[in-house]
Amino acid sequence: MDLSQQFEQAVAGSKLLSEKPDNETLLKLYSLYKQATEGDNPADAPSNPFDFVAKFKHEAWAKLKGTGRESAMQQYIGLVASLKNA
Repeated sequence: MDLSQQFEQAVAGSKLLSEKPDNETLLKLYSLYKQATEGDNPADAPSNPFDFVAKFKHEAWAKLKGTGRESAMQQYIGLVASLKNA
């Protein structure tokens, strides 16, 4: 199974976890997914200062700037695997 297939399997598996991860872990999953599928965050920071969810998502993804697609996929796969084994 190639990396893309493993990644897609991990994405599907992330939706079937027995417990919902905490917010920090959810942000990590989001940012790794976005980095793996879209690359570096091209957007400016959200303009609404009261939209904290968008702000946190933007910041989490921006922290991964320069992380390669394959590396983000591998990290995502590893994180989902650790959550399944927790």
